[in-house]
Amino acid sequence: MREKKGSAGIVILVVLIVIVAAMGYLYNSVMFERNAPKINIANKIDWNLKKPLNLNIKDDSGIKFVRIRLSDGKNSILLSKQLYQNPQKNLDLEIKFPRTGFVSTKKRFKLSIEAVDTSKWNFLSGNSAVKEVIIKIDRKKPELYIVNNSYKIIKGGVATVVFKAKDINLKELYIETNYGKKFYPTPFYKDDYYISLVAWPSSEKRFKATIIAKDSAGNISKSKIRLYLKNKKYKLSKITLKDNFLDGKISDLVEEFKPEFINSSKIEKFKIVNETMRKENENLIEKITSKTDTHIIRDFRITPFYPLKNAAAVASFGDHRYYYYKGNLISESYHLGLDLASTAGAKIKTQNRGKVVFADLNGIYGNNLIIYHGLGVYSLYGHCSSFLTATGEIVKPNQVIAKTGTTGLALGDHLHFGILLQGVEVRPEEWMDKKWMKESIFDIIKSAKKIIDRK
Repeated sequence: MREKKGSAGIVILVVLIVIVAAMGYLYNSVMFERNAPKINIANKIDWNLKKPLNLNIKDDSGIKFVRIRLSDGKNSILLSKQLYQNPQKNLDLEIKFPRTGFVSTKKRFKLSIEAVDTSKWNFLSGNSAVKEVIIKIDRKKPELYIVNNSYKIIKGGVATVVFKAKDINLKELYIETNYGKKFYPTPFYKDDYYISLVAWPSSEKRFKATIIAKDSAGNISKSKIRLYLKNKKYKLSKITLKDNFLDGKISDLVEEFKPEFINSSKIEKFKIVNETMRKENENLIEKITSKTDTHIIRDFRITPFYPLKNAAAVASFGDHRYYYYKGNLISESYHLGLDLASTAGAKIKTQNRGKVVFADLNGIYGNNLIIYHGLGVYSLYGHCSSFLTATGEIVKPNQVIAKTGTTGLALGDHLHFGILLQGVEVRPEEWMDKKWMKESIFDIIKSAKKIIDRK
């Protein structure tokens, strides 16, 4: 009898263990997951009714049911009610405003979203989630108009534009160009007014710039900046590569910056320096110089740059260079600065106050100094032998900032001087011309302020 009772107890224990194990398995299985669906959409949305609202719902076990309702507080309409035969773990939906069956003059609505998953939790009914979103209807485009702008822009040069952009929900504001570059304006003089300089790269055949203003509801206003486009032809140079240059300066640069290519042929080394290194160095410069002011400015004053006293120009801006070796075209590049030379180790000065944003070695530019002067304008100094300032310092007008040298891809002692506008290399000659600066920048600003004051 005792043996039978003992056997029965063991059986019962085993059954209990199996039941507990089964319940534990089910409890922890995906079938009985307990996480409610995640409804991904903003809590408050401005909507112009043109484009559908994007809704995303995620769940571990899969979404089996979704219901979406829109209400103005008095009337409501069912936008969607869907039972999914094939539950989705990641569900993307578009919500469109009803064109028929719902008439309302209200500007604020409540969007209710309900989602239920396929879990067997909650007595087989699944997990559910509800989210309510406040919708504000906004179909009014941002106010946008140009106050004043430069009359013309020269290929490789710069123009100025002052404009008004106003919207209570202004989200994006930029100037779009035909070559993919976006210029970002700076708040100017009074509320809702902006200023920006724009640049036409010397390598681009044409130029077009349009101000774009977007609000959070998706309304867009556009205003084309009308400029007289003055073409300018830049020099084309054919340069024959010499063995002493390839075995000397080029090989030294590869050894210093690209040692993994030290055993490459002299032509391969040149291409690495002229193409790969140049691109890397220019990308760094573009990144450093792409920013502009975000605080309001009331004026912009800058004097002509004369960085090197009694200097002669030995290479021009925009020069399109073709490199040949033994009669074969090997590579090409654009020279996007003005090369100035005087005496070895000559003092380099800046005529304008600014902040040093870069003072370091930069490949083909050698010891490279970059100073920010405001409104997206940067001055660049390459091939320096030494720096007399450092990153983060504020330099004063006519301060000696560096000395000329032969660092980087420089054969003789000289200064590579450049001007950049929000990352775009532009003609330094314009920024050395007092008359151009007055007509293209200062007069535009002065006239714009008078117009704004009359408003």
